[in-house]
Amino acid sequence: MATGRTHRPATRSRGIPEATVARLPLYLRALTALSERSVPTVSSEELASAAGVNSAKLRKDFSYLGSYGTRGVGYDVEYLVYQISRELGLTQDWPVVIVGIGNLGAALANYGGFASRGFRVAALIDADPAMAGTPVAGIPVQHADELEQIVSDNGVSIGVISTPAGAAQQVCDRLVAAGVTSILNFAPTVLSVPDGVDVRKVDLSIELQILAFHEQRKSGDETAESSPDPAAPPVRSAAGSRKGPDGDMPAVMPA
Repeated sequence: MATGRTHRPATRSRGIPEATVARLPLYLRALTALSERSVPTVSSEELASAAGVNSAKLRKDFSYLGSYGTRGVGYDVEYLVYQISRELGLTQDWPVVIVGIGNLGAALANYGGFASRGFRVAALIDADPAMAGTPVAGIPVQHADELEQIVSDNGVSIGVISTPAGAAQQVCDRLVAAGVTSILNFAPTVLSVPDGVDVRKVDLSIELQILAFHEQRKSGDETAESSPDPAAPPVRSAAGSRKGPDGDMPAVMPA
């Protein structure tokens, strides 16, 4: 079976835009759900709705794959599953190492979706000597001192970092020096990598902060009618001060 080191997807050489590449997993997830229900064909409108995009964008994305479907019939679900899986490089085995086996790292190791999507957790690595040999998801944790040898022995090109922020850059540097060219970063920090190394960042706290922003905006919309208009000009009081939403403010002296 081929490994991640010997073959890379052809999306860049074929000129597929990064925005399209980012949507391909959404289409694949929707198509896989249809396949599991034995649905043979799907229209662009139905698939776009399931993937959360508009149908025109979906058809444009699929044109980069050379797949236009059949008018009046739609897209063949199984064929598209294979076609997108091949384009994403998921028809082969991609060995992955996870570095940092705390609560998050252990949860990632126990995630059952890797194998079905073309990824194999080849090793779990942690800097804590007490963790060495401890099985997590049936895989014994190995000490960080062995990182370079593990990457070499398993032909690893994808590394997952789930360490504390302070250790992430050093781990990243070691992975890259060992030959890893793609990194999925769960540490709450920005990593610096050389050209030719791809980094995808997953920051749960940032996503929650964005949701908090939208919740605050919703709350503001609900109370806007009963709240003073902050854009309204302040009303001058008899003492020469201005009445603002927070009470009296000193008058502004002329320049």
